[in-house]
Order: sequence, then C-alpha cells, then structure tokens
Amino acid sequence: MPLGLALATTAVVAQTGAPPAAHVPVPVEGISARIVARYPHDRAAFTQGLVWHDGSLFESTGQPGVSDVRRVRLNDGKVLARTKLPGLQFGEGLAVDGKQLVSITWQDGIAHRWDARTLKSVGRARYPGEGWGLANDGTSLILSDGTPTLRFMDPKTFKEKRRVTITANGRPVHNLNELEMIDGKLWGNIWHRDYIVRIDPATGEVDGLVNLAPLRAELGPLDPEAVLNGIAWDAAGKRLFVTGKWWPTLFEIALEPVPQG
Repeated sequence: MPLGLALATTAVVAQTGAPPAAHVPVPVEGISARIVARYPHDRAAFTQGLVWHDGSLFESTGQPGVSDVRRVRLNDGKVLARTKLPGLQFGEGLAVDGKQLVSITWQDGIAHRWDARTLKSVGRARYPGEGWGLANDGTSLILSDGTPTLRFMDPKTFKEKRRVTITANGRPVHNLNELEMIDGKLWGNIWHRDYIVRIDPATGEVDGLVNLAPLRAELGPLDPEAVLNGIAWDAAGKRLFVTGKWWPTLFEIALEPVPQG
C-alpha cells in the first residue's frame, strides 16, 4: 500500500506493507568501513540500483513518473545520459549482463534490458512478484523481493532457476534490498537499516555485517525515506562505492575486519 510523503514538491511512494526489517542477529563477522573518498551525488535521485561498468557508474532510480536508468560521472556526479522508464513504473535494482544493463521494477513485474553504451531499450521480460534488488553472479541474475527469498533467474529469459532463503544464525532475514556481487559473495542493503550484509549465495547465510551509520550521520537531517541504498563494485580498481536515496554524497569505502579483543 503506497504511502504519500513529502520532499519539497515531489510525491513520494515508499515500499510499505513488508515485514519490519529484521535486525541481523549476532554473531556474524563484524566489518568496519573506512571512508576513502567522497563524491557529489544527485540528491534528487531515489537510488534503487548502482553498478560500475566499463569505467562508468550506472544508477537506476525510483518513484512513479520519474524513474530512470542513468550513466553518471563519478568525479562530479553529473548525469551524462538517462532513459526514463515508461509510464508510472517504479524503478528498482540494476545489474550488468555482458554489454547490457538489466533493471527491474517494483510492482510491475517487468525486467528491462538496456544497451550499456546508449541506454536504449533492447528488450524486456516478465517475472512474478515484486522486484527490489538485482545482481549478477556470472551465471544467474539474483533477485530480491523484500521476503527472505533470493531468486536466481536465467539472464536471458528471466525464468527462475533456483532459490535460497536468507538467514542469519538460522533466522530469516527480511527486506534485503539493493544487491552487489563482490569476489564471490553477495552484498546487500537491508531496507531502513544503516548496514549492509555479506551473504553466501550458495546457502543464503549472512556471514558478515558492515555498520554504515557514521556515513548516514555525516549527512545530517534527511527525509525518513532517504535511506542507505546503493552498492557498486569496481572489480578492476578494487573500489567499493555506497550511497543512499536522495543522498547528496556517494562514498568510496574500504572494508576492514573489526579488531577482536
């Protein structure tokens, strides 16, 4: 059920009706984040998906009537190109598949394909249920939908191949949102929580957690829906980027184990 909020003159639709975001129970490995750099980010962007591809940052944004897929210049946050989603579709997660991008929609059940160079539409597919986050593990597109279930979809047909349940110490974890694969592990935001989690994609087990509350606090007062969301991994440069919905800043961070003792 949509919830109308106000940010300036923009009508905001929030993802509601899902179970409360589960606190990930301990013990899982604690990981700290060190800020490496800060970059400007379009604070009008309701960030839903973020990827690094072929030397560029790509982003998908949400909200009916303004959702788009865009190519963004890292250094100054300038939007170099964008393509708007049709009608009132609410854009969600984004992933790379070869020379194309795949973006999903929240409740329309549509997966869009885009030429990564031109951002022109090159096809679409249908899927049941909601779409939240999307990532590519090299053989499947991994889809989150707000439930503890991850669906592994065929990249070409978007038909489901298998699924796993997201758990932490045996307890289901709800509201996994934006996703990113990093060195064989799946990382994801938990909606309305200031942390990202690391997941074994074979089992769905959460085995690590990064507290990013200091990043959110640095930005000062924001709209309640301006939550952490957006993870992009530059595999060649070994750089990790995170941001949030309507955040004015995109952070490059380095992850380090939390000292024990």
